[in-house]
Amino acid sequence: MHLIIGNKLYSSWSLRPWLLLKAFNVPFKETVIPLSQPDTKKNILEHSPTGKVPLLIDGGVRVWESLAIMEYVAEKFSNAGVWPKDAAARAHARAASSEMHAGFQALRQACPMNLGRTFKPKASHGADADANIARVQALWSEARQQFGKGGPYLYGAFSAADAMYAPIVTRFDTYQVAVTPETRAYMHTVLHHPAFVDWRLAALKEPWFLPDYEKGHEVATSHITAKA
Repeated sequence: MHLIIGNKLYSSWSLRPWLLLKAFNVPFKETVIPLSQPDTKKNILEHSPTGKVPLLIDGGVRVWESLAIMEYVAEKFSNAGVWPKDAAARAHARAASSEMHAGFQALRQACPMNLGRTFKPKASHGADADANIARVQALWSEARQQFGKGGPYLYGAFSAADAMYAPIVTRFDTYQVAVTPETRAYMHTVLHHPAFVDWRLAALKEPWFLPDYEKGHEVATSHITAKA
């Protein structure tokens, strides 16, 4: 398998399938195409029909869109446990993942994924983004309470749903969003998953920096190890 992704510092959609593949020990190679460069679109179009990342190539099969990639991996490795085994938990996880895929635009725009910085907290990120934050926390709490008794992740064991929401975890962390203790505990679990730790370490060594991902926010701490 070959996964085409964007910058690890910023590409939230790339993080999702990468994290899933790593977490379930699926062998793959990766190609990183830096975003917001003059040749970015051309380079991505050499692989993906949409001109966007991520893209999974498996022989003659090409799968774009993060959630579709996860479903492909779940079918190919049906015994891996990509989705919860329990039917009710699996339905909830798929619905939650679809909601993530299609929603929370206000939060995404107000707080882009940026693993290289911690920003000073704000009282509000705007009414719509604040509503997104509240909805995410309610959804996580519901998943944990109904289906998460068997482990520290949303549905007990790590699943595709955790991979889908990992970029939101990083946003809450990067922007120091005020969250409940329950949310904070879940964030700690995701941020310390070995696969995410590997992604973040690689991200901090990247040479590409996108100032647009910092507009409107005041840096509290920089974590970047590479030279700009």
